[in-house]
Amino acid sequence: MSYVEVPGANVPIRMWTDPSTVEDVAMQQLRNVATLPWIEGLAVMPDVHYGKGATVGSVIAMRGAVCPAAVGVDIGCGMSAVKTSLTANDLPGDLSRLRSKIEQAIPVGRGMHDDPVDPGRLHGFPTATWDDFWGRFVGVAEAVKFRQDRATKQMGSLGSGNHFIEFCLDDTGSVWLMLHSGSRNIGKELAEYHIGQARSLPHNQNLVDRDLAVFIADTPQMAAYRHDLFWAQEYAKYNRSIMMALFQDVVRREFKKARPVFEPVISCHHNYVAEERYEDVDLLVTRKGAIRAGSGDYGIIPGSMGTGSYIVRGLGNAASFNSASHGAGRRMSRNAAKKHFSTRDLEEQTRGVECRKDSGVVDEIPGAYKPIEKVIDQQRDLVEVVARLKQVVCVKG
Repeated sequence: MSYVEVPGANVPIRMWTDPSTVEDVAMQQLRNVATLPWIEGLAVMPDVHYGKGATVGSVIAMRGAVCPAAVGVDIGCGMSAVKTSLTANDLPGDLSRLRSKIEQAIPVGRGMHDDPVDPGRLHGFPTATWDDFWGRFVGVAEAVKFRQDRATKQMGSLGSGNHFIEFCLDDTGSVWLMLHSGSRNIGKELAEYHIGQARSLPHNQNLVDRDLAVFIADTPQMAAYRHDLFWAQEYAKYNRSIMMALFQDVVRREFKKARPVFEPVISCHHNYVAEERYEDVDLLVTRKGAIRAGSGDYGIIPGSMGTGSYIVRGLGNAASFNSASHGAGRRMSRNAAKKHFSTRDLEEQTRGVECRKDSGVVDEIPGAYKPIEKVIDQQRDLVEVVARLKQVVCVKG
């Protein structure tokens, strides 16, 4: 579908979904965003749903301003995927050992490594900018510097919630490795600190929603936020890179006879800010639950833990600020899912997938998410499908 345009106070709201299907609280959030004085455009993805301050599944373009709550508290959260030379014929009948080995190699939930991962010991990991990255930690907000030890040990760990590691098959039977994670606790600490700083600024006192507080260009507060934001986005990228390297090492060991080969890794943020130019205007584009889908850009749009995911290539649609959805999107809150579904439902909906099937992940049940096929169909003018993946192993936090 092409987009539907809904009137907004300062900019129209371009929606790649039927507005009547969007929950009322999410529509109000979109209208609130459209009132911001600095806004230049607002695009809404088909996986849109209610979030803190700004909806998940929205792309907000502003001139000379950025809203930290519109990035979200998991700065730099995103996806990585890699195609391998393995095929379905290489897989054992019982995949429980593979899941166990992945969970042993990569801490999940609130877990972290006992000692920081040495990237120099990882096969093919790029280390050229590693020391410079950590050197820039000295410039982050004083309020979170005491977290450095934890941040170094959480580097290369999964987290909880909707984060996952998956072993997948595409429609041709080729094996893919895929994972979803972000900037762990250090990104959350930085986000919450700066959201609090923004809320206290004079120019944000009369907004329709204080959660939409912004930093303005050429101010010390904006400079501090930009430094920490871009550092946290880089942390998230490194975090996924280390996990993917650890994941590949597990696969090398478990499939030693097959001698697996890995293609280049596809990686994309879906909670982040980018400096981009549209119609000769420099903008700060915030994607919260959205990926960049410029012409030729590869991206990853995952479904839920029992359905499937898509590798896509961007079509470069400027109306969406070169963006696409980041996943299926929730149709039910976590609390509602826990009340509505049982572990028996989870077992049924994840049949054929080696994964947790206990009460701790019922809120991640496929039924709590929108149908991924419909979400993909609604953005045919934003991306083209390269591959459809179906997980056979899913590791959750």
